[in-house]
Amino acid sequence: MADLDLDQEIQELKGVLESVLIVSDLPAIEAQIISLEESAADPSLWEDQVRAQVVTSSLSRFKTKRDKLMAAATGLEDLGVLIEMANAENDADTKREAKGELEKLKTQIDALEIETLLNGEFDSRGAIVTIRSGAGGDDATDFAEMLMRMYLRYSEKHGMKASVLDTSFAEGAGIKSATFEIDAPYAFGNLSVESGTHRLVRMSPFNSAGKRQTSFAAVEVVPLVEVTDSVEVADADIRVDVFRSSGPGGQSVNTTDSAVRITHIPTGIVVSCQNEKSQLQNKAAALRVLASRLLDLKRQEEDAKKKLLAGDVKASWGEQMRSYVMAPYQMVKDLRNNYEENNPAQVFDGQLDGFIAAGIKWRKQQENG
Repeated sequence: MADLDLDQEIQELKGVLESVLIVSDLPAIEAQIISLEESAADPSLWEDQVRAQVVTSSLSRFKTKRDKLMAAATGLEDLGVLIEMANAENDADTKREAKGELEKLKTQIDALEIETLLNGEFDSRGAIVTIRSGAGGDDATDFAEMLMRMYLRYSEKHGMKASVLDTSFAEGAGIKSATFEIDAPYAFGNLSVESGTHRLVRMSPFNSAGKRQTSFAAVEVVPLVEVTDSVEVADADIRVDVFRSSGPGGQSVNTTDSAVRITHIPTGIVVSCQNEKSQLQNKAAALRVLASRLLDLKRQEEDAKKKLLAGDVKASWGEQMRSYVMAPYQMVKDLRNNYEENNPAQVFDGQLDGFIAAGIKWRKQQENG
């Protein structure tokens, strides 16, 4: 049996990782960790709850970044040893294991490379994702639910904590809307490229004639608000309504008015939360979503001013941005950068890495002119 030769692939990965390490500045990350650990060890830290949360969350973020970089470097070293062992023993199982480890490292290092492009003000934050059904009747509400599952599966695959805050079920199939929070580093930076209008083309399961149906759903992604953000929500600017939670039936439907809807009067923004157990919990979650949307609105206004000053007249890249075609052929295509895959089932199961990477690279190109 011929020796396993993966030297070229390993050298290419080492080159990419070296570039990532330079951009990431690992010594600076280590220095930040040491400084933050000293602050975290201060017994008086928790006398200031806001500062304590900033310190602990920053420490967690820097440690996560460092651990990912070091794990990739160690993985490449271990892979070299595994290949030597496989060739020395001429063992087919060990060679297969080495090839599998190479693919895992490619995925990890590709993700680290993409992360170096996420240097926006809010990119390192968690995200609040809202999905709304559009035109297309039952197909649209069903599509909205498919998208919700897709993003929750993506979060699960990447070990990111996701919490559903509000779901408005449709009378027929699927959902009218849903809002969920993904509290993980760089969730916003990655998922922000998913904002826009999504389009589904398929043979409708809701049409007795089995005709092809086009339906739409909108995805909104905003950065998760942090305790240090200056987002003031005056009591006089909001109206709070309570109502009974709705659901598909059974014990999931509350028998008390615990759901909360908050209307921000100056902007007309409406948020609701019904998935927590108590009215107070739902109100706190709804206020958090409202603050995040107001923060994003402020960010959009600032971006609009910058574009106006720069003379930017290009249409927003976040408009209709992806088509999911299931009939007469199978394809998912990003309409902004032409990246496509031919397995919609895998995409709907949360396999979004290719689309997100292509979207981030495309956005960076647009920013750089």
